[in-house]
This record gives sequence, structure tokens and C-alpha cells, in this order.
Amino acid sequence: MRFGIAKKNQIHGNELDLFRRELSSIFDDFFDLKSTGLTDFHWAPAVDVEETKNEINVKADIPGLSEKDLNVTLENNVLTISGEKKEERKEEAKDHHYIVSERKYGSFSRSIRLPEGIKSDGITAKFKNGVLNVSIPKTEQEKTKKISINLNKQEV
Repeated sequence: MRFGIAKKNQIHGNELDLFRRELSSIFDDFFDLKSTGLTDFHWAPAVDVEETKNEINVKADIPGLSEKDLNVTLENNVLTISGEKKEERKEEAKDHHYIVSERKYGSFSRSIRLPEGIKSDGITAKFKNGVLNVSIPKTEQEKTKKISINLNKQEV
């Protein structure tokens, strides 16, 4: 446990197993610098990609930004969502300090390769409540055509 954030408690097995798990947890916490804020690391928004008959929808969770902080581009059928989330910290007061800092800040970029057959001129993007929704219409595709196979029996 570190600063009131507990991991799942695993109290199964004998005391030696419990000791091994606790010791392992100490090393895991020591090498896990992400949650301490001591190192700079990259992050990317979580995305959902959904395909329907007529379009492809990409939704990205990007809380804490405004639409002016986002860039959405399409190049060679690769949709790229990028931007920068600025840190909001104010460490001016001497009686103020962070105990836990897990929110992610900095530049990000997320690229998604799209299939052939999209209408690039019809792409729309909406940003509301921290969720970016990009709709990519598809072109009219050739319908699947069943080809019958003829079996020619040759007489011997």
C-alpha cells in the first residue's frame, strides 16, 4: 500500500507464500515509477473502432481538453488523433504537495489504419464531454457475388 492506494489483497496460502507476495509487491511498487510522477512517459487515449455497413466510427476518450487542443488528420488511409494535455499543477504554496499523481499530461498521438474504400471528403468529427467521435463514410462497395463451380466429369 502506498499513500492510501491499496492493491488487491491476496491472503491465500501459507505464511511463506504471503511473505513472497508481499516482497514481490514491494519490488513491483519500487520499479513502478508511472504512478509516482517521477518520470515522463507517453500516453495515448483509449479508442473504440466500430464498423457498420455504411461507415466506420472511431471514439476516443480525451478528457480535460478542448477541441482547439486536438488535431485529426487522414493521410494514406491512416487516421491520426493528436494533441496535448497541459498540466494543471500549481506548486506555489509551501504547505501544498501531491501525495499521488496519476493523471497523465503531455503530447499524444494515436494512429489507426483504415481499410480501403472510405470517402475521405465525407469525414466528420465531433467532440463532446471529453469524447471525440470521428465518422468515416464508406464508398459503395461491390456486393459479394457467389460464383458457382462447375464440375466437368470426363469419361475415361
